[in-house]
Amino acid sequence: MTHTSPTTPSPTTQTPKNVDPERHARRMAAKQRIMAERIASADKEQGVLLVLTGPGKGKSSSGFGMLARALGHDMKVGVVQFIKGAFSTGEEAFYRRQPGVAFHVMGEGYTWDTQDRERDVTAAEAAWDKARELLQDPDIALVLLDELNIALRYGYLDLDRVLDDLQARPAMQHVVVTGRHAPQALIELADTVTEMKVVKHAFKDQGIKAQKGIEL
Repeated sequence: MTHTSPTTPSPTTQTPKNVDPERHARRMAAKQRIMAERIASADKEQGVLLVLTGPGKGKSSSGFGMLARALGHDMKVGVVQFIKGAFSTGEEAFYRRQPGVAFHVMGEGYTWDTQDRERDVTAAEAAWDKARELLQDPDIALVLLDELNIALRYGYLDLDRVLDDLQARPAMQHVVVTGRHAPQALIELADTVTEMKVVKHAFKDQGIKAQKGIEL
């Protein structure tokens, strides 16, 4: 295991110097007023489409975190996993045990494992059929479409069809889409988009294999 020397400053960390407590308090009070005004003016109630993309780790983890949050509010949720499916994961094992969760693993593994485009397209289309069922069910409050962006990137699904189905969902239903290389049209449709950035990665940089509870 590699450790960073305690004397080596992080390139992304800046330590404030000579902070005036009174000035800090004034700035925080001003920020509090601004945030209160924004919260008061945000009066819309609607389902939110979130896209989690980028090369960094944490896209699916963030999606499953929102799934847990929704369950904490006794909301019904649904999951469709594209691409993934060749190996079991901790989130699948956990969420299948929870009431109110419709969990569907529809992939057959990474594209470099299957090496069969026709088979991958068939699997993706079957997964989207299941996703459409969830997107048409007003009782499902949150739908996680894990690694959908990968299926779209490789052209396994028709993008216009996917966008139409997302727009036709119940008004209060939330959807989370994960995966690298989100198409621009999906980004434009989404309400919230987050791009994960890689700073350092255990597998790529240090050859550490996938670990239970972290990647599996």
